[in-house]
Amino acid sequence: MVSRTVYPALPPRVDYALTELGRSAIGVLRAIGEWAGEHADEAVAARETYGRKDQEPVRAV
Repeated sequence: MVSRTVYPALPPRVDYALTELGRSAIGVLRAIGEWAGEHADEAVAARETYGRKDQEPVRAV
C-alpha cells in the first residue's frame, strides 16, 4: 500500500508514496474518517460508560 525509496545520501533520505493499491483505498478511508467525525461524541460517551468502575456486570440470560 505504501512504497519506500531509500536514497544513499548524507543525511539519509527516504521517500514514501502510496501505491496504486493504497490510492484505491482513499475513498474507503475518507468515508471512515467522516463517519468517525460524525459519531465522535457517541464513541466518547460509549467509552466513558464502558470504563465506569460502578457499572453492573452483564449477565448471560
